[in-house]
Amino acid sequence: MHLAFLTPEYPHPHSSPSGGLGTSIKNLAEQLIKKDIRITVFVYGQEKDLVFEEEGIRFHFIKQLNYDFFGWYRYRKYLEYYINKVILAEQIDAMEAPDWTGITAFMKLKCPLVIRMNGSDSYFCRLEDRSQKKKNFWFEKLALKAADHLLSVSEFTADKTREIFNLKKEIKVIPNSVDVDAFKSTGEAPTPDTILYFGSIIRKKGVLELAHIFNLIHQQNPNARLIMAGRDVIDIQSKRSTRSLFEEVLTEEARKQLLWPGSLPYEEIRSRISRAAVIVLPSFAEALPMTWLEAMAMEKALVTSDIGWAKEVMVDGQTGYTVDPKNHSAYADKVLDLLGNKELAKKMGKAARKRVVESFSAGVVVEENIKFYDSVSIH
Repeated sequence: MHLAFLTPEYPHPHSSPSGGLGTSIKNLAEQLIKKDIRITVFVYGQEKDLVFEEEGIRFHFIKQLNYDFFGWYRYRKYLEYYINKVILAEQIDAMEAPDWTGITAFMKLKCPLVIRMNGSDSYFCRLEDRSQKKKNFWFEKLALKAADHLLSVSEFTADKTREIFNLKKEIKVIPNSVDVDAFKSTGEAPTPDTILYFGSIIRKKGVLELAHIFNLIHQQNPNARLIMAGRDVIDIQSKRSTRSLFEEVLTEEARKQLLWPGSLPYEEIRSRISRAAVIVLPSFAEALPMTWLEAMAMEKALVTSDIGWAKEVMVDGQTGYTVDPKNHSAYADKVLDLLGNKELAKKMGKAARKRVVESFSAGVVVEENIKFYDSVSIH
């Protein structure tokens, strides 16, 4: 079987910056290769064209082209022409694309098309209760309606997306996965009173609530230290740096206990997770977050948000705590519980890894994907 992925991002030195979507595709592609399935990855919107093979995966980095008018349509038709040539030449059996911005709207591909819901623009706008460009909704609806098959990384995302677009098709749920051999406990003792957030520094991830929460934590534990690891993003509401908004909320004393290491490479992120006493991920908008799976796989107790998808990943009171990020005092109390009780944090961390190994490990999830693609591909 020969499968292909179409994506705007992929974790690779030649690619533009990548987030959770690219990581989830990379994890799956690498596992499929081990099962003797051929993989081709098309990464669109890049700075230049590149075709190469690496670790058994064939890559096509496709340059972003700009047009004087109808660029959204003409670039899609260019991608369609490019990809169809490869589909026919390389005998690709099925193609997977994301729901984000409906990139496959107006495309007619020469093999079955699967759209995997990692969260569309419409989905995130609905979760954040903000307005959306009408054309983005239109593109995403057209793409989803025209797809041959639909996947979702969580039941919550499937249900919400079905509601938003009035979809009648079946949506198969297969979660994101994590390499539990790459993400595992190092055995080193956590640095006491160290709290880690990792991911984009952006409003929808709950970071502005986290500033209020850390003020309360600092009042009760002045030694608590917060590390904010990730790329600063211009805030969608104020058009200012989210980091600057975060720092404005903090008291002068709490600000002294704050560290901004910026966007870090994978190895450094693993090291930061390993050394943290507690991981905080208070996001308002996710589909099924890779950050949660990675931290859980490393035997870390988490304090996360309690929204929708959270119940499919976390078990409140067992793998950590799920709390409404807007309830600052309740959230702060749970973080303080874990900082003050190392045995509890350790116990929850072990339960977190057990849950990931059983339900979200790459080895388990890859079999679900293979079974699905066996049923839909043209080979």
